[in-house]
Amino acid sequence: PEGRLKMGNDTVLWAVDRRGVATVTLNRPQVNNAYNGDLIDGLHAGMDALGREAGLRLVVLRGNGKHFQAGADLAWISGVAKQSPAENERVSRLTAEAIRRLDTCPVPTLALVQGGCFGGGTGIAAACDVVVASEDAIFSIAETRWGLMAGIILPQLCQAMGVRQVRRCALTGERFGAQEARRLGLVHEVCPTGGLEEAGNKIVEAVLMK
Repeated sequence: PEGRLKMGNDTVLWAVDRRGVATVTLNRPQVNNAYNGDLIDGLHAGMDALGREAGLRLVVLRGNGKHFQAGADLAWISGVAKQSPAENERVSRLTAEAIRRLDTCPVPTLALVQGGCFGGGTGIAAACDVVVASEDAIFSIAETRWGLMAGIILPQLCQAMGVRQVRRCALTGERFGAQEARRLGLVHEVCPTGGLEEAGNKIVEAVLMK
């Protein structure tokens, strides 16, 4: 689309078209779009920039490559864990604030999910108003597998799925497919693999009809 810009050391890309539809793309495909400090900073910078777009009407969030978002970059998490408690708290707050800002975005948000959507990726999806997943999508609130807790994204997950379902999924870390994600409330619509663009466009057109 016209007006494509890059930011956050190329870890996040965005574009705003003439209709006021922004596309925000997570761009670390080499690590399945796992988030680190650069990607979190990129999300904040993107939301700051898009907040200055007077004609903004919709934000579409997607992941570059085969997977939507694979949660935290474990190498980065390991590095942060060795730093001071104050630095760990700062990083956690910055990450939580990125999810909160997405959750409270003043225009509708649409997540298009393919492939893996793990850990923080499920929180990103839950923070969006509408989520469309392709049939190949796989979900997991995976933090427990690494001895972590999904505390940062629990509010959004509980809003989307309900506390009862989140208790199971967050405690077991088990993986579930797109249809199950829809049954649980994390996903609104499942489309054929390769059909995200078409399915997403229908949602965009519905929003722009207002």
